[in-house]
This record gives sequence, C-alpha cells and structure tokens, in this order.
Amino acid sequence: MTEPAPSDSTVRPLLEARGVSLSFGSVRALQDVDLTLQPGEITAIVGDNGAGKSTFVRCVCGIHQPDAGSILLAGEPIGFRSPEEARNAGIETVHQNLALVEDLTVWQNLFLNRELTRGIGPLRLLDRRAMRREAQRMVATLSVNVPQVGAKVRRLSGGQRQAVSICRAAGFSSRLVIMDEPTAALGVQETARVEELIRSLRDEGHAVLLISHNFDQVMRLSDQVWVMRAGRCVAGRRTTATTGEEIVALITGAQAA
Repeated sequence: MTEPAPSDSTVRPLLEARGVSLSFGSVRALQDVDLTLQPGEITAIVGDNGAGKSTFVRCVCGIHQPDAGSILLAGEPIGFRSPEEARNAGIETVHQNLALVEDLTVWQNLFLNRELTRGIGPLRLLDRRAMRREAQRMVATLSVNVPQVGAKVRRLSGGQRQAVSICRAAGFSSRLVIMDEPTAALGVQETARVEELIRSLRDEGHAVLLISHNFDQVMRLSDQVWVMRAGRCVAGRRTTATTGEEIVALITGAQAA
C-alpha cells in the first residue's frame, strides 16, 4: 500500500490504525486496516458501499471494538467502549442523520448531555443563561448562519442543521471531528457553506476525517485520501499528488496501489 507522506514528516500522526480487523459472524468487515491522520488536516476515506468506511469510523468513535489490531490517538492506544468515552478524549462525530432533537432549541442541542449547572453539591440548577451565552459564542466563532440560538431546530434549513451539528462537534475542545457524508442531502449553496465550515475547522487546528462519495468534494477539501475496498485500506495518496480519475480507478480495482 502506498502511504501518503505527511505534510511534515516530523509531526506525529494524530490517529493511527495498525492492522485493524473486525468480523460480524462470518463477514469480514475490516481486514488489516492501516492508515494515519495528521493533526490540522482534512483526511478523506473513500470507497464503494460496503467497503468498510463507516465500520472503521465506528471503531474509532467507540461504537464497535476491533477484533484485532490497534488504534492510537496521539501515540497512545485507545479502546473506547462507548461514543461518550471517545468524546471525552476529544473525538467528535457528525453523523449523517445529524442526531439533533427537532423540538429543542439550537443552544439546547449544543449542550445536550453537556449541560452547564450552577449551585453547590447536589442542589444544582441548569445555568440556562450561561449555556445561551456560550452557544452564541460558539455560533459566532464558526460564523454559523442560524436565525438565533433560541430557535427550534425544526425551523432550520438542512444546511443550518448541518452547521449546528458541526458547531456542536467543534465547540468542546475536539481534536478530531469525524464527518459522515456531511453534504449528502444539501443543495449547491448549502453544500458550499458547509464546506466553508469544514475548512474553518482545519484552519482552527482541528483534524477532520471526511467520509464522502463526492469525489469532487474530496479533491476540493482534503489534504490526503485513503481508499478502502472490501474491508481493506488498499491505497493512500496526498491529494495534491493524485486525481479524481486515479481515485476512482483505485476504488474499482482498475489500478493497483
């Protein structure tokens, strides 16, 4: 497998997978996956449906545990047993279904399961004012285009909902933001706005792991690309050193790594 050289070879990978394998009964979902993600970069994983992309992401964020191999975060082995453990370590995931509660407001969604409280000991109350104030700061930092943090999510457009989900992922000292098909259901203008947000995450120092079937988007956004096929990571390229045509050929097997 050809591994893309990092932009600075002296920088330790933020995330590293070594021989990661996972089976569901007789089905080998992942087979000896090796790949790395650099800090402050957008890394894309591409492949056909069933290639293992989402399964690998679920191993990283604690939904699945690999049968073999190891995953390292900043050089330290990780073995998260739940997404909450992954979040506590700085890994946030923006799922394709966004996981937003439509009848809650923007600020309530941003702080869902992370509520701020005030008071002493067991006599603590929700600090709504502090959460609204912090939510406004988070939204302003990413220049998220939402009507107001007090608006209910059900009143937002698809792009605004995606922006809220990205804002939530980026707002809590995350080192790695995983994005699964972030613009799949969006129009042209909303897609462009979300792509701006993804670039802003990188510019702020976050590492971004992007899962996308949109090869043009991958070439626009990513710094490096990993190609998966039939549960294996078959190739890796620096984006500036490849083309969309080569990536398609690697996915289909028409070109060897």
